[in-house]
Amino acid sequence: MGNLAYTTPDLESEEQLYPRLSQRARLQLISRPVLIAQPVPSQSILGSLVGNLRDTFFPKQLPPLVLTSRPVAVLDPMAEKRGKGSQVAATFIHAAIVAAIIFVAIAARHHTVVQPKIHVTPVLIRPYIPITTPTPKPMGGGGGGGEHHIVEPTKGHLPQIVKTTPIVKPQLLRIDHPKLAVQPAIKMPQQIKIPDSHMPNIGMPQSTQVAMASQGPGTGSGFGASSGGGIGMGSGSGVGMGSGGGYGGGVMSVGGGVSAPRLIHSVDPEFTNQARAANLQGEVAIQLIVDAQGHPQNIHVIKRLGMGLDQKAIAAVEQYRFSPAMFQGHPVAVQMVINVNFHLY
Repeated sequence: MGNLAYTTPDLESEEQLYPRLSQRARLQLISRPVLIAQPVPSQSILGSLVGNLRDTFFPKQLPPLVLTSRPVAVLDPMAEKRGKGSQVAATFIHAAIVAAIIFVAIAARHHTVVQPKIHVTPVLIRPYIPITTPTPKPMGGGGGGGEHHIVEPTKGHLPQIVKTTPIVKPQLLRIDHPKLAVQPAIKMPQQIKIPDSHMPNIGMPQSTQVAMASQGPGTGSGFGASSGGGIGMGSGSGVGMGSGGGYGGGVMSVGGGVSAPRLIHSVDPEFTNQARAANLQGEVAIQLIVDAQGHPQNIHVIKRLGMGLDQKAIAAVEQYRFSPAMFQGHPVAVQMVINVNFHLY
């Protein structure tokens, strides 16, 4: 390699670049170039190993370190004082920032949220009430009986009335003055005033037969044309039409031996002008009583259609004629529900 040499920069150029430092002590270089024949001497691996072991166990004593550096005077950045104008400006800026933070905090605390106005249209929703067809009432109380006699039962007065099933059923007197007499009775859960006759013997008050002693063509003792130990055309230990005791003679329901009445004559209902203009169609449910002669009685609407069609349905049903319901061979009155249809063709 060639010789290495260091050059000192031109002092005039330093004074031009650093005029302020030129007034103070200049940095002087005291290093001198050293001529090195072989910068990196080559050494064998064995020699390097021996040298490392020697340096480890027998290190060389180095001469004491001699410091040749000298302190250089530099400018103290903290020694220079700021002007009063900058201090006042900084104070005002910090005070403004703190005041803005306080103002924003107070304004956010007292801020009132304005809720937008909501326009609500009231909608009236009526509760849904389903229209159901009422279940026909069960058969009313009543009774009937007989002893397989050919003639109608004898006309007579009613026996004793009790609220429970009687021990002795109504029957003709067969033994005069029995020693252990038990009065015959009929079952009547409620005190009801029943039409009675003032005949001396027990019998059927509605009968017209007074010539012969008879309990009627029914069965199970009692007086009548049915069964159950009661009096009348029903079934049970009561009086009249119906079953189960109590006072019948009124309305029965289809089922339990009671046949349904059969429609033999009907009339088509008329449309009203209002319903025809609105193209209204549907059904009107009518509840009625078909009496023992097949005539509709006690007609009333239980499911309406409106626009005058309910009245037209009643007017049509009033003209219906039925073959009456039958119970044990006898016509009886029953309660039923029929639907009157309104259709535009």
